[in-house]
Amino acid sequence: MPELPEVETTLRGIAPYVEGHRVSQVMVRERRLRWPIPFELAVTLCGETVTRLRRRGKYLLFDTRAGTMLMHLGMSGSLRILREPEPPKRHEHVDIVFDDGACLRFTDPRRFGSMHWVDGDPQAHPLLAHLGPEPLSDEFTGTYLYRRSRNRRSPIKTFLMDSEVVVGVGNIYANEALFQAGIRPTRPAGKVGLVRYQRLAEAVKEVLAAAIQAGGTTLRDFTSGEGKPGYFKQELAVYGRAGEACLRCEGTVEVARLGQRATYYCPDCQR
Repeated sequence: MPELPEVETTLRGIAPYVEGHRVSQVMVRERRLRWPIPFELAVTLCGETVTRLRRRGKYLLFDTRAGTMLMHLGMSGSLRILREPEPPKRHEHVDIVFDDGACLRFTDPRRFGSMHWVDGDPQAHPLLAHLGPEPLSDEFTGTYLYRRSRNRRSPIKTFLMDSEVVVGVGNIYANEALFQAGIRPTRPAGKVGLVRYQRLAEAVKEVLAAAIQAGGTTLRDFTSGEGKPGYFKQELAVYGRAGEACLRCEGTVEVARLGQRATYYCPDCQR
């Protein structure tokens, strides 16, 4: 599933071709996504100019004067810009064509993505209303995490991946941030002290910022390739490295299951 850095890279890749442009046509070839695409979306969006493209968690918000199109890429979704007409392939479900001829094409093999139309404040939409703060915002601090974690018995990794606590910290980057902060993923969230939460909040920001920066090298893919920013695998310290030597202490990286998710950690570096 695309995580926050991949969604942010997608936003930066398509924004220059979307913002300030009027939608001239919307072609929906497959409505059956996680939730069916509303029939009225194409009619409502046509003729509107995208005034701003922004992100909330893993959702993309296409703002217009009439309302907002809310999009999620799901587990396998991607967006790319076509500068020349190109016959749609299998799983290429939606085209949004703009006044300059550019086409934003949505591909989703597993059809777990979604597209919604919101007339009012999109932040009040049920999918967004209960989301926690953005991890790169000033609101997200060690003090905030410490206060939210009191009396929590769940593992700290599960706590960190709770979208009502903080949005967009998915499995890969939760593993990486906990390693950087030296905290074992299985430790109960309520048993972690303030100083360690301050270290964790900084680690989350650093890991996500590094991933977004690394994703910048894939921006050209949105007009020439598949439009899929890759995870910054060359920077991963523990994720996917079970049985390999820890990059910090040369011990062995182990893997466990937490909430049906693979969890990677160094038992020597993380306590």
